[in-house]
Amino acid sequence: MPAPSAQIAALAARQYAAVTTAQCIGLGADPDWIARQVRSGRWQRLHRGVFATYSGPLTWSTRARAALLYCGRDAALSHDAAAHVHGFADRLPRVIDVTIPHRRRVAATRGIRIHRHTARAVEIRDRFAVVSRADTALDLLEQARTDDDAVSVLCAAVRGRTPPRLILEALARRSNTGGRGLAVELLTLVAEGIESPLELRYHRDVEQRHGLPRAALQRRQVIGGLWIRADRIYQGMGVRTELDGQLAHPDGRTDSDTWRDNAVAISRGEITLRYRWSHVHGTPCRTAAQVVAALRSRGWTGSPRPCGPGCPVR
Repeated sequence: MPAPSAQIAALAARQYAAVTTAQCIGLGADPDWIARQVRSGRWQRLHRGVFATYSGPLTWSTRARAALLYCGRDAALSHDAAAHVHGFADRLPRVIDVTIPHRRRVAATRGIRIHRHTARAVEIRDRFAVVSRADTALDLLEQARTDDDAVSVLCAAVRGRTPPRLILEALARRSNTGGRGLAVELLTLVAEGIESPLELRYHRDVEQRHGLPRAALQRRQVIGGLWIRADRIYQGMGVRTELDGQLAHPDGRTDSDTWRDNAVAISRGEITLRYRWSHVHGTPCRTAAQVVAALRSRGWTGSPRPCGPGCPVR
């Protein structure tokens, strides 16, 4: 009997060119015909019983679909693979993460990292079964090694249109998730406007540790007829700080930053203090002392505190 090439081609078109032996046989193909496709080089064997129906370099989408087909029923892309599908990360993960229900077992195979779960919400996105945005954020949060890594994960999730409220709801469903206190704290800060590890460190190491007033975060203003956004504004004191991190300023200070700061200084008479990672992480005490000096020059009468012996904050 001739192979049902048209039906298989239609199936492959719906599955990013990945098919299984069982699917092809179900459409009437003979196992010998499938083997000939591989021997001839028209198809590529990706995993046991899973093929790409073309020759040449594999796309990430084909590899991801093949991983789901290999892992079988109720499998979903997760962790870094899900983060890519949801738009949390631009980088294509080399290894495809797949989550399966805890009751199932799937043999390990090259190119796939298999996870087992008990409580994950799954949705369909871009024709993939994928762990939800909120659960993906928590999966990645569990892998974070430092607070900086953790806040990077949560900021990426929120930028990817995941409300912190949904992440907290997912956290409530997952009783075995570690670091719950840290997750709640960081989610609260992200919801308030923290957008990067640099901003988290400024909040903790510069402001909190030295008793500085809390700046208002990510405030939009009209300056010179244009809308601009300030990282942090000490409201009522004419002092603002801008933090030059990789997210907003990957090449350092830009011309637009300079024009913005000059416009603010001219129109409002405000002081703009600009800091980079080396200032906030490397010399937080010196940075805090400079912020204190700027605030006092504008009439602040608060009482900052040194964080320890040798701290220049007075």
